[in-house]
Amino acid sequence: MAKAEKVVLAYSGGLDTSVILPWLRETYGYEVIAFAAELGQGDELTGIKKKALASGAVKCIVKDLRREFVEDYIWPLLKAGAVYESSYLLGTSIARPLIAKYQVEVAQAEGAAAVAHGATGKGNDQVRFELTYMALDPSLKIVAPWKDPNFELTSREAAVDYAKKHKIPIDQTKKKIYSRDRNLWHISHEGADLEDPANEPKDDLFVISKPVSKAAAKPDYVTIGFHEGVPIKLNHRLTTGVKMIEALNKIGGKHAVGQADIVENRLVGMKSRGVYETPGGTILMTAHTCLESLTLDKETLHYKQQIALKYADLVYNGQWFSPLREALDAFVDSTQKKVSGDVRLKLFKGRCTPAGITSPHSLYRTDLASFEMGAEYNPTDATGFIRLFGLPGKVAAIVNNPKRPLKKK
Repeated sequence: MAKAEKVVLAYSGGLDTSVILPWLRETYGYEVIAFAAELGQGDELTGIKKKALASGAVKCIVKDLRREFVEDYIWPLLKAGAVYESSYLLGTSIARPLIAKYQVEVAQAEGAAAVAHGATGKGNDQVRFELTYMALDPSLKIVAPWKDPNFELTSREAAVDYAKKHKIPIDQTKKKIYSRDRNLWHISHEGADLEDPANEPKDDLFVISKPVSKAAAKPDYVTIGFHEGVPIKLNHRLTTGVKMIEALNKIGGKHAVGQADIVENRLVGMKSRGVYETPGGTILMTAHTCLESLTLDKETLHYKQQIALKYADLVYNGQWFSPLREALDAFVDSTQKKVSGDVRLKLFKGRCTPAGITSPHSLYRTDLASFEMGAEYNPTDATGFIRLFGLPGKVAAIVNNPKRPLKKK
C-alpha cells in the first residue's frame, strides 16, 4: 500500500479550514499537518492544537510570528505609505505571504509533497498564498479545495452543516456567519448582511473598536516617536513594535478610530464589500504621513506618493516576494533617513488628527512660511518666476484666441 502524502494546511481554526482539514483526509487520504501562525489574533488560537488533532491532523505546528510580522512586513508597509484604494490598510494582504512562507518551510522540514489553503475561488487570498508557494518552492503541489471539482461545500452554510455532521467545533452559526480575519494590524468583516452595500454595518459587528456612537466622550492624545521612518517610542517611551500596536489598538479602539467601510476591486475582477477595523494602524499611518510632510522635500514626497500606490497594489495582489517590491523597498528606505521625530495625535469620535509635529530634520522654516516679508525671501523674485511658469498657458491662450492673432514680424 502506497504511503499517504503529507500536506501542510494553513490552519486558522476558523470555519473554512476547520472543515477542509477532515475533508482532505477523507477525500484524498492526505496526512494533514496543520500550521497555525500567531499574528496577534487574540484568543483565537486557544486550544487550536487540540482542535486540529481532533479533526484528523497528524500534527499541528503553531509558531509565534508577531515580531517578524511587525518588523519585516508591517514596518516596510508603513514606511512605503501603502494604502489600497485610499482606504484599505492591507491587514489581511500583508499577513498572507508570511504565513505561506512558513508553510513552505514546514513542508520542507516535514517532507510534505503539498501545501494547502482554505481561500475561496472568488477571493484574493488564493492568489496571495499560491504566488508565495510558487516563488519560494515551485516543486510543492498546491492543494486548493475550494477550486476542487470534488469539493461539495460551496457555501459557508454548507460548511456549517458539514462541521455539525462531523462534530467539528466551530464558533460560526447560520445566523452569525461573518467571515473574519484578525491579526495585530486589523480585523476584517465580510459576508452575511454586508454583502449588500445598502446595509449599514451594525454596532455589534465591531470587535476591537467601539462604534462611533459609543466612543469615549473625551479625547485622548498620543505621541509617536520615529527613527528613520520606524516608530520606536510611544508617549516618549521606547517600546517594541508588537507592544506599540497592541497599545494603540486599545486606545484607538476606545475612540472608534480606524473603521473603514469599503467597496473594493478584487484582483479576480469583481467588487466586494468589507468592513475593516485598523485602530493602531490608522494612528501609525497618520503619524508617519504627518512626519514625512515635515521632513521630505516636495519632489521626493510626490514621487514617493506614486510609489505608495504601486506598493499597495503589489501587496494586495500577493506579489510580496517579487524583485519589484524589493527594489521599491530600497527606494523607500533611502527616503526615510531623515524621517525621525515626534508626532502628537488627537483621538476623538472616530477621528485621528495631528496635534503637533517636531523633527530635528524639519524642512519647515517659520521665517519663510510667515506672512511677514523678510530677508530670506524677496517677493519681487516671484514676478519673473510666474511669467516663465505661466508662459505655456499664455502662448496657448494667444494661439487659440482668434480675436487676438499673433503679430507677424
